[in-house]
Amino acid sequence: MALCNTLDILYRERIIHKDIKPANILINPQTKQVKLIDFSIASLLPRETQSLINPNVLEGTLAYISPEQTGRMNRGIDYRTDFYSLGVTFYELLTGVLPFPSNEPMELVHCHLAKTAPLVHEINPQIPPVLSEIVSKLMAKNAEDRYQSALGLKFDLEKCLTQLQETGSIDSFDVGTRDVCDRFLIPDKLYGRETEVSILLQAFERVSQGATEIMLVAGFSGIGKTAVVNEVHKPIVRQRGYFIKGKFDQFNRNIPFSAFVQAFRDLMGQLLSESDGELHIWKTQILQALGDNGQVIIEVIPELERIIGKQPPATELSGTAAQNRFNLLFQKFIKVFTTIEHPLVMFLDDLQWADSASLNLMQLLMNESESGYLLAIGAYRDNEVSPAHPLMLTLDAVAKANATINTITLHSLSQGSLNKLVADTLNCNILSAQALTELIALKTKGNPFFATQFLKALYQDGLIQFDFKLGHWQCDLAEIRTVAISDDVVEFMASQLQKLPNYTQDILKLAACIGAQFDLNTLAIVSEQSESDTAVALWKALQEGLIIPQSEVYKFYVGELDTTQNTQTETLNYKFLHDRV
Repeated sequence: MALCNTLDILYRERIIHKDIKPANILINPQTKQVKLIDFSIASLLPRETQSLINPNVLEGTLAYISPEQTGRMNRGIDYRTDFYSLGVTFYELLTGVLPFPSNEPMELVHCHLAKTAPLVHEINPQIPPVLSEIVSKLMAKNAEDRYQSALGLKFDLEKCLTQLQETGSIDSFDVGTRDVCDRFLIPDKLYGRETEVSILLQAFERVSQGATEIMLVAGFSGIGKTAVVNEVHKPIVRQRGYFIKGKFDQFNRNIPFSAFVQAFRDLMGQLLSESDGELHIWKTQILQALGDNGQVIIEVIPELERIIGKQPPATELSGTAAQNRFNLLFQKFIKVFTTIEHPLVMFLDDLQWADSASLNLMQLLMNESESGYLLAIGAYRDNEVSPAHPLMLTLDAVAKANATINTITLHSLSQGSLNKLVADTLNCNILSAQALTELIALKTKGNPFFATQFLKALYQDGLIQFDFKLGHWQCDLAEIRTVAISDDVVEFMASQLQKLPNYTQDILKLAACIGAQFDLNTLAIVSEQSESDTAVALWKALQEGLIIPQSEVYKFYVGELDTTQNTQTETLNYKFLHDRV
C-alpha cells in the first residue's frame, strides 16, 4: 500500500523512477515506513524515448526493466514503466524467484519483450489467483494493458487485505474496476494500419527465406509512414532479425550517404551489445570482407573500429575511383549482415530528400539481389515527387534490373479508426467518442499526426477535461465547434508554437535552421548563449514533446544542477518531433 502511495506521488509530480526493485525499497523495521530510494536515473519529463543500445549500459536493472525501457519496443516510456518494475518486484516477493532468471543480457531483454512469465500462483500455490492476476496485469507487455493508476492498484490490494482480515482468505474478483487515469495520454498504439503492417511482415518472411526486396511506403506528410514501419521493429527483433534505420534530411542533402551511415551506426550499436564470442565472429567476418580497406568504412562509421580495431590507412583515391571503391566495399560490408541467421531490415526514411550518391548505392545493392536476406524499406512523400524526380528514376532503373519492388500507399485514417483512437484516449466507449471523432475527422481529414496534435491542443486549451467527481473525461463539443482552429497542419502547428514563451520560440527558430536534429553546443554558439541558458530555453518545448532529447544528458541542465563536471565530454542531441514542427 505504501509503495502505491509513493507511486501516486511520483505520478502527480510527473517523475518516472525507472529503477524500481527490492534494493531500492527501504522498510523501517520498527515503524514499517517504506521509502523508495535512488532517483539517479529518474526522468523529469512525463514521457521519454529510449533508443536501442547495449543492454549492459541500459538505464535501470535488466531483471526488472520494462519492455519499452529496453529500447526495442517502438514505444515511449511513461510512468507505467514503473508499474512493470513493481510487478517484477511483487513477483519476486511472492515466489522467491525472478520471473526471468537468466543472467545473459540479450536473453533477459528477449524475455521481457516476448516471453510470458509463469503465473505467481503456479509457482507458489499458497498465493491466491487474484493476487497472481494483479501481478500479471502489472507485468503486461504493453503499457496500455497494465494498471493505469497507482490508486487503482491500491484499491485492488486493499480489497485483498480486507478479505484476508475478515475471512482469512482472498476470493477472486474483477481487478482494475477502479483503475481510472486522470492524465491525458494519447496511446502509442497504431490505428487502422493492420493490413499495411501485415504486408511488411510478409515481406520480412520472404526475405527470411532468402529473398531481397524493396518495400516502398508512400503517403503525405503526417500520414503515418514512419509509424507503420516502426511497428514491425519488435516482431523483427523477436525473430532475431536486425532492424536498422536512417533518415534523409531536407537541409543536409549535400552530405552523401547520410541515412545509410545513420542506419549502420545503429547496427554497430546493436552488435556491440552482443557477447564477446559473437563480437569476435563479427570481427573475423568483417575483416574478411573488407580486407585492408577497413579504414574506408571506419571513416564514415567510426563505431566499426570498436569491433575490428584500428586499421591501416587506405590507399588514397579521388573522384570516381574513390566513389566506386566505397560502393564496392559497402556492398561487401552489408553482405556480412544479410544471413539466414540474422536477416537485415534497413529502413530509409524521407527518400524524397535522398542525395544522388545514396540513390546510386541503393540501386547497386538491389541489383545484387542474389545475395538475399535483405529487406530495404523506403518511405517517401508521394505528393512531393514527380516521374522525373531522381528517386523515381532510380526506382525505374532498379525495376528494370528485375529487382522485387512493392509499394504500400497510406491513406487517411477511416472515421472508425479515429473513433478507436479517441475512445482509447478518453477511456470511454466508441459511441461516447463518436461526436468528438466527427469533429476531429472534419478538421484533420484523417491525418494521424494532425489528429493527435489536435486532440492534445483541445486538452491544453481546457476543452477536454477530467471530471474528478464523475471519474471520467468530458469535452465541450459546443465550444470546440466554435473554436477557430486551422484545418491546415502547418498553420495549426505554427499556432501551437506561438503558445510557447518567446525565448523558447526564438531558440527553436535557430534550431530549425540547423536541421531536424541538432546539438546543444552548436545551438548555444549560434544563439550566443551558454549551453545551460540554451537548455533552459528549450525546456518548455521538451515538456510539450515538440523536441525529443537523444540521450539522458538533458537532465544535467534542469534546475540548479551544476553541469560543468557532468557534461564536458557529453554531446546533447535533440530532434524535432516531426518535420512539420
